[in-house]
Amino acid sequence: MQNKYSLPYDGGLILEGTPKDIIHRYEKVPTSVFDSEAEGVNYVVNELINAIKKHEATEPQRLFALGLTTGRTPIGVYIELVNRYKAGEISFKNVEVYSLDEFYPIKASEQQSRNYRIHEDFISLVDIAPENVHIIDGSVPADKISDYCAEYDRKARNIDLMVIGMGTQGQIGFNEPGSYAKSTTRLVQLTYQSRKQQAGLFFGAENTPRMAITMGLNTVMSAKRIILMAWGEDKANIINKVVEGDATRTIPASMLQNHPAIEAVVDETAAALLTVKKAPWIVGPCDWTERLVRKAVVWLCEVVKKPILKLTYKDYIEHSLGELLDATGMTYDKVNIKVFNDLQHTITGWPGGKPNADDSTRPVPSTPFPKRVIIFSPHPDDDVISMGGTFIRLVEQGHDVHVAYETSGNVAVHDDVVLQHIDSARELGYGDRMEEVKQIIASKKKGEPEPRALLDLKGAIRRAEARGAVRSFGLNEDTNAHFLNLPFYETGGIKKGQRTDKDIEIITELLQQVKPHQIYLAGDLADPHGTHRVCTESVLEALFRLKDQGEKWLEECVIWLYRGAWMEWEIGMVDMAVPLSPDELIKKRHAIYRHLSQKDIVPFPGDDSREFWQRAEERTQNTARLYDELGMAEYQAIEVFVKMKI
Repeated sequence: MQNKYSLPYDGGLILEGTPKDIIHRYEKVPTSVFDSEAEGVNYVVNELINAIKKHEATEPQRLFALGLTTGRTPIGVYIELVNRYKAGEISFKNVEVYSLDEFYPIKASEQQSRNYRIHEDFISLVDIAPENVHIIDGSVPADKISDYCAEYDRKARNIDLMVIGMGTQGQIGFNEPGSYAKSTTRLVQLTYQSRKQQAGLFFGAENTPRMAITMGLNTVMSAKRIILMAWGEDKANIINKVVEGDATRTIPASMLQNHPAIEAVVDETAAALLTVKKAPWIVGPCDWTERLVRKAVVWLCEVVKKPILKLTYKDYIEHSLGELLDATGMTYDKVNIKVFNDLQHTITGWPGGKPNADDSTRPVPSTPFPKRVIIFSPHPDDDVISMGGTFIRLVEQGHDVHVAYETSGNVAVHDDVVLQHIDSARELGYGDRMEEVKQIIASKKKGEPEPRALLDLKGAIRRAEARGAVRSFGLNEDTNAHFLNLPFYETGGIKKGQRTDKDIEIITELLQQVKPHQIYLAGDLADPHGTHRVCTESVLEALFRLKDQGEKWLEECVIWLYRGAWMEWEIGMVDMAVPLSPDELIKKRHAIYRHLSQKDIVPFPGDDSREFWQRAEERTQNTARLYDELGMAEYQAIEVFVKMKI
């Protein structure tokens, strides 16, 4: 299934007819930006296949040496390469493979090992000869590590094409910040940050290896050609530094700027902070859509530290926005007023539409009323964390609101929480199952999926919490809370499966049952292969199929995209902003509180150690501050949404 998720077009640099030197003039690493990860993957796969075929035609006596990495970034490339192989487009008989890194110590049979992953995702599915597979061995005895690394390094210096991703700190393999440009294949100690990032794979940081073997930066630089990939907005900050910043040891990937044949391949969201995307008017001529005009004016306000209505002609001219005035045919003050009004009209206290009101300037029409609404929540708490205030308003304003929890979220419950619930049941007189559950927990094996009986208990805990959250503000938890338990998630481990027709069918059944006027979806793009992304893609796939079947109710249906507790929509993109009063913020907080298993001891908290309610409040209050600084009314907090057409 192809990815269905892409953000609305908002204008930008006109590429056709614009010299490449102008398009790439801010880039120290030539960068190709694609609308979606899928398009970027196809480009990389085509380049790889063409390189192999060209090599076979010119140097048939020598194997084509391919350098590969693991992790989330290359998964799409591996899937597409396997598809092309099965279609007969490419053979790997004349290819040898070198891996970039491996944990240490670790056995190749362990599911968390790079060796296991690269075999499962790619090598075992194509016709690469076993003798041509060179994967770093994480089980080499400690007294032989130095000799092993030196020999591996010697062999790995004939790579024709290196296809790699990078970490959010610019790590290449396990070359951590501070690595030397002349470093070679070696044993390294993992930083706390890296171990924390890998903790999900190993069911906790305490189980994560402290060491790893990695190719050095000098080894990587010895490759004849490098393709550096990045997908998703969590890579936007580091891509900006690697592509446009200075080469520095604190950002290992930036050292690749000195390679004579390197190319970065990214999707739109990973490119968001590059000048060509963030401020294309600085680079060259633009397609000035209404959304791009708004984006440029908001950007200008941030640069000159002024509200919209105080911007001057001089501000526009001195910051490369004279073309905006020429293209729109408006004077600067008229642009100011137009953008101010556009933003003002995004604000509404009636996310479902205000009955019997003039809706000509409102983001949501007044009819029909009440509306049927489905809020799709990837995990059992994303609904209240990300859009709890809007959820509460929709319920209190009388709409027929349904919430669909797409996955069980069972792997995000700590064992101690399970024991506490079982103990509570015992104390309440509902049976003593403590020893039985303790034995189930004790049967867990490191690196393997959790026992199904334990996962079922954890899933039950999260369902009860979700029902308690929506019950706190008046939703009928028996009729309007739906637990879909999409099969792709239920692997019992951190690595999830691919979405299938079964996932789509479950969602389709609910859509057909409710026939919503509004759908709220998680718009997180930070992790292209994470749960949020797969869940949203699944809903969109279901909607596209229903559209193809001619379902009439879709003509009135509108999709609103929300963000999670970690990132927020840029103000220039917002189509609806729902302000929250101090009391409404407290109601939202109390709903989040109901998710007790996600407080304090969350197994996979990410880089932000704060509780979810704290992250959510900081995010929405910051949005309110930005609206205030642009000259809008001052609110306690604001939840914002982007409109998406089916």
